Parts: sequence; C-alpha cells; structure tokens
Amino acid sequence: MPESQAIEVSHLTKKFGQQTVVNDLSFTVHRGEVFGLLGPNGAGKTTTLRMLTTLLKANAGQVKIFGHDTVKEGRLARSLFGVTGQYASIDEDISARENLMIFSRLNGLSRATSKQRTAELLKEFSLEHSADQALKNFSGGMRRRLDLAVSLITRPALVFLDEPTTGLDPRTRNQMWATIRQLVQQGSTIVLTTQYLEEADQLADRVAVIDHGRLVTMGTPAELKQQVGGTDLTFTVRRAQQVTQAVKLLATHVTGKIHTAGQQLSLRLSQINQLAQILDALAHAGIEVSQLSVHEPSLDDVFMKSTVGLN
Repeated sequence: MPESQAIEVSHLTKKFGQQTVVNDLSFTVHRGEVFGLLGPNGAGKTTTLRMLTTLLKANAGQVKIFGHDTVKEGRLARSLFGVTGQYASIDEDISARENLMIFSRLNGLSRATSKQRTAELLKEFSLEHSADQALKNFSGGMRRRLDLAVSLITRPALVFLDEPTTGLDPRTRNQMWATIRQLVQQGSTIVLTTQYLEEADQLADRVAVIDHGRLVTMGTPAELKQQVGGTDLTFTVRRAQQVTQAVKLLATHVTGKIHTAGQQLSLRLSQINQLAQILDALAHAGIEVSQLSVHEPSLDDVFMKSTVGLN
C-alpha cells in the first residue's frame, strides 16, 4: 500500500439478509486530506463508516488503515483512528473534565498524563470555563466539541466524523469547521460524512457520492462541479424592442437554447470566459442589460445529477 494512502477500501460489500446495502465499494483516502462521503438517506454511508471503523463486519472486501488490514490487524488498526458520531458517546451525569479523564484512562494513559491531556483538550476546544459544570448545562455545540475532544485523546492520525454538525446552529457549525481545518493543519486525515453539501464543499479535498451502496462519482469538488457542466447566465434587456436582437446576438456565441421570459433571457455557458465575450458584444451592439446573475454549478447540482434516477 502506498505511503500516501491513509485508507484503502477494496470491493467492500455488506448484506443484511437478501438486501445488499454496500455493493462492491472501492476507494482510497490520501494522508492529510479531508475526504467527504456523501449520499442520500439509505445510501449506505453509515454502514460503510461502521465497516471502516471495525464496528461492523463486511461480507466481502477489504479495508486497510495505514496499510493494516482491519480484520487481520484489528486492534492495531483501531489504535490509529478516532471516531466522532452525531450522537455523543459522553456520559451525561459527569462533567467535561471527568469525561476526558475517564476516556484518557480507558485509552491507557497514566493518571498524570491523563490530567495533562485533559487540560490540553479543554483549552483547545474552548471548554476550560465550563470544564466542571454538569453536561445538562452544555449547549449542543459544546457537547459536540467535547465528543470530538474525546475522540482526539490519543492524537490519532485519522479521524472519522459522522455528521459532526447535524443540528447545530450556523455559528456553532462554523466553529466546528474551524476546528476541523485546524486538525488538518496539524496533520490529521479526516473522513467526513455529512448531509450538508455546503459543508463538504467548504471542507473536503475530495468527495465520493454513493447511492444504493454503489460509488456513483468521486473527485475534488471543483472536478465534480465541472462534470455537471456549464454556468447559468440570466439577465434582463432594458429595452423590450431589443430582445429579439439580443437573442440573435447570443445565438452566435452559444450553442444551447436561449430561454426568454418577457425581457429576461437565460442561457447556459459552456465556459465561464464566454461571459466577458457576451457582455462585450451586447455593449458593442448598444444593448443595455440589468439584473445580471451568474450561477456556477454547486455540489447540490452534482448530488442531484449523480443520484437522480437511481432511487
């Protein structure tokens, strides 16, 4: 396995009875990247993540974590990663400090080292001032930060984040994004499942979209958006009598259909550099335009195109 790979998934398959939930899935995760795993509900994301983290046994296929087979070298593989789920594993009846101390001890740290690591994590996740409060007084964002801190006690090189910002308000979500970016800067590899496509677009270096347990597309967010194709351009022609002239002019620049709705024109550009050419041509012809908007493809478009028709 190349040293550049943190995870290698080969022909992973999982069945529950007669139903195949994950179907011959293969992909790699590079060291030091954020890898986004996307898909509609029921696509097999959670089942895949549970197999990657050794919580579920595959019917077929292989997973390697930093070159170590998760079946043959399970204990070693498990020591190399941390997992944070959307449902916190922390104990609600004790404080944040006590949670971190207990999990540090469970991870084999001495009492002195556990105390030191707890202090470091409380500071790193801005929980110092609430460290000894009961968790019932914690907000959702504070609980999520504590859960992430618990998964990082042993400073794992690989962190699995299962929908880490589900249910958080936008401000707290941005704080979690900053934390995730900081982990990457410190050298961690992140595998992220999320239902927020904007989150994957903001954080992920590469994205895999799965549906019905199959890999349907994979690449960088920019590559995937480029595959969707085109930039949508919409504008209004100021003078109604110039609409026909504008349509004829646009037809010399684009091959696709030009849609008209009164004085509003809409079309798709195959390349973004066509925009400047079109605006120059309109200005040269004396055609004034207003309310111009440009819509680049988003991961939402990728998601819809990749999964449409598969359900």
